[in-house]
Formats: sequence, C-alpha cells, structure tokens
Amino acid sequence: MTSLDSVLDKDGVRLTVDDAIATVTLTNPARRNAQSPALWRALTEAGRALPGTVRVVVLRGEGKSFSAGLDRQAFTPEGFDAEPSFLDMARGTEAELDATIAAYQEAFTWWRRNDIVSVAAVQGHAIGAGFQLALACDLRIVAEDVQFAMRETSLGLVPDLTGTHALVHLVGYARALEICATGRFVQAEEAERTGLANLVVPVGELDAATRDLAAALLAAPRDAVVETKALLSGAVSRGYEEQRAAERAAQGRRLRDLAGITD
Repeated sequence: MTSLDSVLDKDGVRLTVDDAIATVTLTNPARRNAQSPALWRALTEAGRALPGTVRVVVLRGEGKSFSAGLDRQAFTPEGFDAEPSFLDMARGTEAELDATIAAYQEAFTWWRRNDIVSVAAVQGHAIGAGFQLALACDLRIVAEDVQFAMRETSLGLVPDLTGTHALVHLVGYARALEICATGRFVQAEEAERTGLANLVVPVGELDAATRDLAAALLAAPRDAVVETKALLSGAVSRGYEEQRAAERAAQGRRLRDLAGITD
C-alpha cells in the first residue's frame, strides 16, 4: 500500500494505511462523532479491510471530542432512517434482539485481535458508546481534557458494546460499578491512576505522543509481539500453572522459529 492510502471513507469513518500503521478516524466533528448503526457497520468493515501488513491501528476522532456516544436520534420514535428503532427492537423476538445487538458489537471486538496492537487517542468527551470504543482498544493515550463517562444506566439501559469486560479488568468491579451506576465523569488524572489511560499528555501533544507510541510498538519483531499479546490477554482466564505452560509453549515456538526449525 502507498503511504496514507485511503482504504475506506464512509458513514463517519475513515481508514487510512501508512505501511504498518493504520489509522481509523471518526470524521463527524460537527456532531462530536456521535455514533449510529451505520458508523458501527463502517467500523466493522474497517477491521475486515485491514491489510495483512498492518501491525498497529490508531483510533482517533476529529474535532474537540473523541465521541459523545450514541447519536440522540436513536432515542426518537423514528430512530435512524432504514434502521430499527429502539421500539422496533423491543417488539422483536429475543433472538432477533440478540442478533441485532451482536451485529452492533462487531464494531467493538476486532480491536483486540492478536495480530495487531490498537491504540485509542482520546480527547474531550468519550461518553457511553464513545467510552466503550476507547475501551475496545488495547491501549489508550488521552489528552488532559479527556472526560470518560458511562451514561447508559442513567438512560435506563446497560452498557452493551463490550465495554463492561474491559472496564472491570482495568479498574476492578467496585469502581466499574460506581462509574456505570452514577454516570459520572472520569477525568485524566483518575484515568491514568486507575489504568484507564496508559499516558496523559497536553491536548496539543496527543498526535505526536500517539505517533511515538506507534513507532515504539513497531520496534520489536512482529511474531514476538503477537505471541506476547496472546500470553497477556489470556492470562486473566488461566490459572498460574496454565499460564506457565502457555509461556513455555510460546517460547518454544519462538525459539524454533528463530532457529529456522519447522515441525
């Protein structure tokens, strides 16, 4: 691919590729990058369109806000054009409702693939679906003006776009419950202290800090990073002895690969 090759640009999502780095940009700053089913489909398509050469995916939002969450049009009786409204979804069967939400969730699941490392560069508001999209990534660099909030509960709903899993693992059950139940803002200092953010930088330095991190992530051999990510992501569900065994197996694969030995 040529530098900054535009792979996709539709429904508020743009995917560009620069060698081993892909950038997914939310491109509707006038609406604070509010989300819709069409945007979620575009995000899913972006994940499927990644060239095999990509190792790092950067997620960013244009304008002053990363994403203000679900577009308020979703809460109107009409909903979005050519999309099921919340009322339509409620009237469907349980299986139909489950399938609809599962399709929406696909936009949030591919960021944790073992063959890539995903980095969210977050400024301003990241609310509801915006918070969950940032949580979908492996790493988060945030600007000093960041404001995370999980507002679904205050609307009578629950967070259902994969964010609860990451939130609990990052900050623990009690803090996750308090953040979700109150809908309060989590700002930069707390985000860094509790593990929601890997790094906090001034607003004007967000892009540069993200580029520096992406470059650092590319410094190690790809296969070693892929194996390490798989080890770490699976550690939560493995017991101690299982993790020891996984480490031995992964290291064996790496040593055989470095020695040029094939099974």
